[in-house]
Amino acid sequence: MPKIKKTVHLQDLWNLEPAEKIAGDQLALLRYRSNLLGADLRITNFGGGNTSSKLALADPFTGEPARVLAVKGSGGDLGSISEAGFALLYLDRLEQLKGLYRGEEHEDKMVRYYPLSAFGENRVAASIDTPLHAFLPFPHVDHLHPDWAIALAASANGERKLAEFNKEFDRKIVWVPWQRPGFELALLIEKAVKDNPGIDGILLGGHGLFTWGATQRDCYLSSIYTIDQMGEFILTHQRKKHTLFGGLSHSAIQDRREVAAQILPALRGALSSNRSVVAHYTDHEDALAFAGSKWSQELSALGTSCPDHFLRTRVCPLFLSWDPAKHNATALKGSIESQVAEYRAAYKKYYDDWATSDSPKLRDSNPSVVVVPGLGLFGFGKNKKEARITTEFFINAIHVMAGANALEDGEVTHPLPQARRPEQSKQFTHFHNYVALPRSEAFRIEYWALEEAKLQRMPPEAEFSRKIGLIVGGASGIGREVALLLARKGAHLVVADFDQAGAEKVADEAGSLSSDEFVTSTVVDLSSSESLAKAVRHTILEFGGIDLVVNTAAIYPVPGSDGELSETQWAKTFLVNVSGNYLLARATEPVFRDQNLPASLVLTTSANAVVPKKGSEAYDTSKAALNHLIRELAIKLGPAVRVNGIAPATVVAGSTMFPRDRVMQSLQKYGIAFSESESTDQLRDKLADFYAQRTLIKRPITPEACAAVIVWLASDQSGRTTGHVIPVDGGLPDAFLR
Repeated sequence: MPKIKKTVHLQDLWNLEPAEKIAGDQLALLRYRSNLLGADLRITNFGGGNTSSKLALADPFTGEPARVLAVKGSGGDLGSISEAGFALLYLDRLEQLKGLYRGEEHEDKMVRYYPLSAFGENRVAASIDTPLHAFLPFPHVDHLHPDWAIALAASANGERKLAEFNKEFDRKIVWVPWQRPGFELALLIEKAVKDNPGIDGILLGGHGLFTWGATQRDCYLSSIYTIDQMGEFILTHQRKKHTLFGGLSHSAIQDRREVAAQILPALRGALSSNRSVVAHYTDHEDALAFAGSKWSQELSALGTSCPDHFLRTRVCPLFLSWDPAKHNATALKGSIESQVAEYRAAYKKYYDDWATSDSPKLRDSNPSVVVVPGLGLFGFGKNKKEARITTEFFINAIHVMAGANALEDGEVTHPLPQARRPEQSKQFTHFHNYVALPRSEAFRIEYWALEEAKLQRMPPEAEFSRKIGLIVGGASGIGREVALLLARKGAHLVVADFDQAGAEKVADEAGSLSSDEFVTSTVVDLSSSESLAKAVRHTILEFGGIDLVVNTAAIYPVPGSDGELSETQWAKTFLVNVSGNYLLARATEPVFRDQNLPASLVLTTSANAVVPKKGSEAYDTSKAALNHLIRELAIKLGPAVRVNGIAPATVVAGSTMFPRDRVMQSLQKYGIAFSESESTDQLRDKLADFYAQRTLIKRPITPEACAAVIVWLASDQSGRTTGHVIPVDGGLPDAFLR
């Protein structure tokens, strides 16, 4: 273990008290160690790295102690893994595989033996890195992808700089050239340990770091101390370097978030040519520094070095070329389609150049990361979490490039240390001191049959997983139920309401049904075009665009003591109930146009629109106007945008239009007995039951029933329906259309 008294940059998170409680359970301690390592992105990425322990467990066949490898299962995440996430395999059987190995060209076939080596009833899919852990002769092993270590591993002078590091910190970490993860690499690192007595770590060229320990605690300390030392080594060089990436070419613009909101719908639309994507935007200082640097375009073209990175970020990001000093957002937006098309053509060529007859089909030729000078980074994925993690991975890659840049100390010469054989050196691409993987190697990993198998094991996506919705009136009643139902179906949502606290509460409820990252809230005033524009901008910056808009908000004016409405009340009713829907459509129309993706707008009218009633003239006629506005908007926004509505009969439950006082007045009006000691919900139920008797099905119209129809209208299942208002009135004869 390294001889260090304390860390400088990383924190020792090991807490003796909880660790002692599970001291007798090595699998629990492995989980504890893994969670600590996964808690810091400087140590390893989300879903990246592997940890393992060699255990003695009772063989279920003999009852005798068996040598068992516990290793993080395929696709797991160290930060959140539980004991159930580790694959358990017989070590003896894994070691016997060496006798079956027929060489590098056959190494993928070795994977089929891993399930056959499973211990007991464990059926966790074993990682491709399983033999790397099995063949290292240490009780506990960590394989991590810290930025500082990969910076060394991705440097053209990396092996020489590692020697400097070893001398400076009194370490014995051995360099192993690039080799794709798998059985061949396992044999290489096993040999490195045998050939270097006293070795205390391995740095894989272009890849990552291996450390180990005699105990769980020793292994953890070895990892964080080694990473901390490498961080100090890299950062010392960066301080001496003064500038990174050749210096700054474009400064970050002050209103970058406003410009980002202007271009995001067009960018999202262009990148959704295969399947719709959700966006994550960051103007993190490191993202801005890289995007605006002199070398950013060249480094972006090289792409990432670590396989763990480009499995998320693809072989390279799209660099959007523009001059932020001229600050012409319109010109930038106008160039997106052509620049994305160029990227897709280049990616298709990359696929065609390296694909073989047994390669998986081309998945998607669109980029998952976009670099924009003056603005920062945009990440894209099937959902917000994936988009955010993709962006974080590229920031990790930026840190790697920065570290390699800082270590530069002369001309790059061949052979590069990443090459296992001298003749392979020219296959690696580099810019200054940063070395990227050969495109052939990148393709072998990105379109690896084993990676394809991992993707096939993923659960099917939810119906609305790639959809983004703005729910106006979402704090209560029908709007709340729409938000909750869409959340259950995987949608990304902004819950908007005049009641900000109510909107936040519903957003929390909806987030608990899906993911906190999928739902947010904002305040909105339906009568204000400025307020609506802010809500739309908020939605774009959160998720990248809008696919569905629902409005359930309206007002019901209460007459004065003389039974009449004031002119102000009449005007406000039409402002909110009619003009507000028009303003909402006008605010979202540019988003729909820039995205050029199928979208849906669902508005809420009322059975009152066709049933005249005494005392509700303003409300009823405003809803009648909204009925026709739906038809007008369907014509105006088609063909990409479908516009429909629902017309509920009176919905009492959860409605802000029925506060306690109004419910009691209505009960008195209809001669329905009640007690003031009854709760508001009880009083509402009585009134709802009374209204239900007017219908053919004799059942109250609930927010849930209305939400179900709204969500159907917002879904692809109603993809051939537009310009219609669907009654949700239980069969109200007075509302039958004549």
